[in-house]
Amino acid sequence: MQILALGFMGVILAGGVLLSLPFCNRQPITFSDALFTSTTAVCVTGLVTVTPAVQFTLAGQIILLILIQIGGLGIIACAVGFLLLLRRQITVKERIVIQETYNMEAPGGMVAMILRVIKGTLAVETAGAVLYAFRFIPEFGVLRGIWYAVFHAVSAFCNAGIDILGDTSFQKYVGDPIINITTVLLIIVSGIGFSVWQDLISNGRRIRRREIPNKWWFTRLRLHSKLAIVTTLILLIGGTVCIFLMERNNPATLGNLSTGEKWMAAFFHSTSTRTAGFATVSQSGLYTQSKFLSCILMFIGGSPGGTAGGVKTTTVAMVVLTCLSVFRGGEQVECFGRRLSGKNIRMGFAVIMTAVTVLFAGTIAITVFEPQVPFIDILYEAFSAVGTVGLTADLTPTLSSASHMVLIVMMYIGRIGPISLALLFGGMSKPKERARELPEQRIMVG
Repeated sequence: MQILALGFMGVILAGGVLLSLPFCNRQPITFSDALFTSTTAVCVTGLVTVTPAVQFTLAGQIILLILIQIGGLGIIACAVGFLLLLRRQITVKERIVIQETYNMEAPGGMVAMILRVIKGTLAVETAGAVLYAFRFIPEFGVLRGIWYAVFHAVSAFCNAGIDILGDTSFQKYVGDPIINITTVLLIIVSGIGFSVWQDLISNGRRIRRREIPNKWWFTRLRLHSKLAIVTTLILLIGGTVCIFLMERNNPATLGNLSTGEKWMAAFFHSTSTRTAGFATVSQSGLYTQSKFLSCILMFIGGSPGGTAGGVKTTTVAMVVLTCLSVFRGGEQVECFGRRLSGKNIRMGFAVIMTAVTVLFAGTIAITVFEPQVPFIDILYEAFSAVGTVGLTADLTPTLSSASHMVLIVMMYIGRIGPISLALLFGGMSKPKERARELPEQRIMVG
């Protein structure tokens, strides 16, 4: 975990230096802006202080794309892929690092798993680029259209939300089914997590070999996959319906669209808040209640093991199930015929409480630095940074340098995860073994 956290930090600093070089920029850029852009790329967030389409040359945009890809795949996966490309064997020590990074129980099959992730990522990004090309090539010409298709396919799959079209994201494509459907599919495919797709593919093969009946496919999935899929569907559908109902008459967002376009824009926003950061409607024009709902969706994010940020769907699902179990007087937490481990539950609450603490600290700091900005917009910015989303109420470029530094720290913590941050500063100390259990004593709660 410490290697992961320090690795991201090193790539961010290197990216900041590269993006500050003259050949990467069409106009002068401060190092703080270059560092912020590098952070938002590596942390696959999408908040920007400069407009990438205007600021960066082709070389700068290529470096930006590489940083996004590294951030999406992860430092360890990229390093393993590079070593294998050089035909160098992975050492035992390196395998242990991989095992700790991906929280795997056994070191066997790790390299093969990472190779599948890399190959799957490149395959899906290529498919996304082909679909985007149907829109961008007729609009921008062959060469620029292909470049735009590749860049936005990688950015969407990695949940980065960075575009090179201008300063309004995908707003001019609000009614375009190709852009909307392609982007949403890339976000969902990567946000559900690589382990879920591996589970789905494995069960699909068993069904084709007729080892299990079609109707049993869901019951054969691992508990993690079931929780991730069900929670994702609930958030996507629930978020879409709520955004549609709250924004359907808002002239600044959905009000002037047709009914079909309203539903499509609502679904896009519900999906994008779960850590992609692309926007087809004005974020500053959203009603306050919609911004608050979006903050909740940004906080939850996607599923573990993918490119998404947030505290993760399975974490929130586990905490909700724990609360329901307590309310019912249950002694254990059950889900899909399985019992959740106490260690998992404690870790889930620790993740959420740490994320909430970072959010409170960051929000208070920005409020101090920007007293003139509406609180809901600061809150929206803070949730977007910690959730590595990238949506903003047109606020990021107008903030002070101090606020930008706060956002850099929040994006970094959001990408590596609060637990990794604690391990970075606290070390990997093991709990002391006790010869006897301590006596139990209850306290008053609530």
